[in-house]
Amino acid sequence: MMYAVIETGGKQYKVSEGDVIFVEKLGLEEGAKHTFDKVVAIVNGGDSKVGTPVVEGASVEAEVVANGKAKKIIVYKYKPKKGYHKKQGHRQAFTKVKIAKINA
Repeated sequence: MMYAVIETGGKQYKVSEGDVIFVEKLGLEEGAKHTFDKVVAIVNGGDSKVGTPVVEGASVEAEVVANGKAKKIIVYKYKPKKGYHKKQGHRQAFTKVKIAKINA
């Protein structure tokens, strides 16, 4: 089984061909192709390549499936005995991508 570890949006993801993952917003339209160049590691059965910091010449091709926003979280700030209350909501934007091909 072949998989790769890619880095995008300050996070690392372990991906295989055909996987669907949610990453930080990429700013691309649905159906667009995207290539992840920051490949940290590639494992193909017993053979593995680990980059310092990235694997040279390696890339992962993906297709944008959808864009959206995650579920709302509530940020509530409160200071006792001071009458300070602040309620704020936040919905993080994401891009859903399907991994098409791993180029080693």
